[in-house]
Amino acid sequence: MTISTSVSFGLVLALIGLFAGWRGARPPNPLKGPRMAPWRFIMLLAAAGAMMFLFSALRMAGVNPPGL
Repeated sequence: MTISTSVSFGLVLALIGLFAGWRGARPPNPLKGPRMAPWRFIMLLAAAGAMMFLFSALRMAGVNPPGL
């Protein structure tokens, strides 16, 4: 996997996390029924994946982030 691929995946996952965070923060609408997607869980998974890919890209670039 190249640096550009890793950064691309990280940015896509960050955008998915932002969208899921926005959807999860909206108030529930009882008239429409229950939410069928667990938006907060999707947000957490996307954020964890984005950090993993972005730290991987930093390691490939030769930067050693603290704590890794």
